[in-house]
Amino acid sequence: MQLVAQGVTFGYPGRPVVDGLDLAVGPGDRIGLVGENGAGKSTLLGLLAGRLHPRSGSVRRHGTLAVVEQDLAVTDEDTVGTLVAATGSATRAAADDLQAAIDGFDHAGGDVAALSAAIARYEHLAAWDVDRRVDEGLSRLHAPRDLDRRLAELSVGERYRVRLACRLAERADLLLLDEPTNHLDAGGVAHLTAQLRAWAGGLVIVTHDRRLLDDVMTAVLDLDPSMDGRPVLYGAARYTDYRFARDQMLRRWRARYRAERKRARVLAERLDASYEGLSDEWRPPKGSDPHRRATRARQHVKAADRLIERLEAQAVDVPVPPPALQFPDLPSVPPGYAGGPLLEVRGPRVTGRLDLPGRRVEVMPAGRLLVTGANGAGKSTLLAALVGVVGLDRGTRDVAAGVRCGVLAQEGPAERVQAPDGAAPTAFDAYARHALDLLAAGALDPDALVPVAALGLLSEADLERPLRELSLGQRRRFDLACALLAAPHVLVLDEPTNHLSVGLVDELTAALRATSAAVVVATHDRQLRADLADWPHLDLGGSDRPA
Repeated sequence: MQLVAQGVTFGYPGRPVVDGLDLAVGPGDRIGLVGENGAGKSTLLGLLAGRLHPRSGSVRRHGTLAVVEQDLAVTDEDTVGTLVAATGSATRAAADDLQAAIDGFDHAGGDVAALSAAIARYEHLAAWDVDRRVDEGLSRLHAPRDLDRRLAELSVGERYRVRLACRLAERADLLLLDEPTNHLDAGGVAHLTAQLRAWAGGLVIVTHDRRLLDDVMTAVLDLDPSMDGRPVLYGAARYTDYRFARDQMLRRWRARYRAERKRARVLAERLDASYEGLSDEWRPPKGSDPHRRATRARQHVKAADRLIERLEAQAVDVPVPPPALQFPDLPSVPPGYAGGPLLEVRGPRVTGRLDLPGRRVEVMPAGRLLVTGANGAGKSTLLAALVGVVGLDRGTRDVAAGVRCGVLAQEGPAERVQAPDGAAPTAFDAYARHALDLLAAGALDPDALVPVAALGLLSEADLERPLRELSLGQRRRFDLACALLAAPHVLVLDEPTNHLSVGLVDELTAALRATSAAVVVATHDRQLRADLADWPHLDLGGSDRPA
């Protein structure tokens, strides 16, 4: 076994995260880690990697470990070459060990088993080929290859791709990845998928990518609550099989919960009825009919109390289920709409980022547009140009009078908003601040505001927490809520599935297909592209083709 976790429990003050988790990962096991945003997926990965320490239980690892988390801490001196050199030194250690074993081997009575193990290790790591593997990984993942480039100057996605390429080249016994497809285009995902399917060691991967679950995983570990309150390991190797099994479990769970609650209500009504007529102010004479009725009433109360106690002892302790997305009813056109496109750009050019000479991109009422292309092809720039966030060096942009846009960018309000006094705002305060900013900019109709609590994206407890304490996925939910705040006529979504749970992605996909608003989506998510394959499609080129 590469990893064995037994009875692992961990939490933050007032917020348990992992409780009594058991998990074993051996060679060839590929575990997909899923769950609602804030369920503790990244926290669990930190526990398995040893970055966090459980409050109880244990995590044992055997062999070499490679980890690629979402956040990569770097110093000003770190460069691409720093990571490449570290990768080469780790694998070349196997070559050094083999050479030492050969040089010190006693042909008369040496340890043949130890020598054979050193040879097998060297061949497994293929240390002679590590430089080529790193270079291929950087190229196939479209990561910077200039060894002198400082990591601090790269984007989050570029830093992630450099780290991922190096970790894949190491061929570690245990590989832990956090949302590896978030920063990859289709070509990069295809390379990653091939590498993971051939991985000889154990894998644990946090992912929202439904196609990756289908193509790679041998099992799915779901951190969402179950009937007994513990995570569930589903042996299903396909996403649809996992979802079917989980939905069946939820139906049984909710049916039992409803039956228990119904029984509790009946007994509570019986208890209320039993208490009626009792009074502490006056007792009728002993032996009279009123006295006997009062005595029987007290006996009924005691019997009802005992029944309720037994019911509570046998009742199912059901945690509050994750809220379902309640997508608002969005308008399709503004008042006084005179016809024509709601948004339009013609021949847009943003120097060094986008150039579409002679192209016209328009968004009609209730229209749909799917934008694809390789990393760097200009998808995000085009979307920013459509909504007026980025100015054009050439071309024109037109917007119909009164049109409101809801924008989900890759970096949303959750990453930018701050309280006026510099304190950490709660999610609710940040939402209110975003509403005031839109109102000041004339981009919000106060009568059409969408309350964040009505969306089912964040719980009341989450809304009262500081934004910086929310998980990356919860902050992404907050950004989606901000995009819907103004009841937009046009929704413009850049990589909307990034960091969202697989369940929410399914719900959001259905909502985008059904809404009356116009929708523009830029994505590299293979399953989302398949789900939206009947939409008008703008391909900006590069290698981003469905795998």
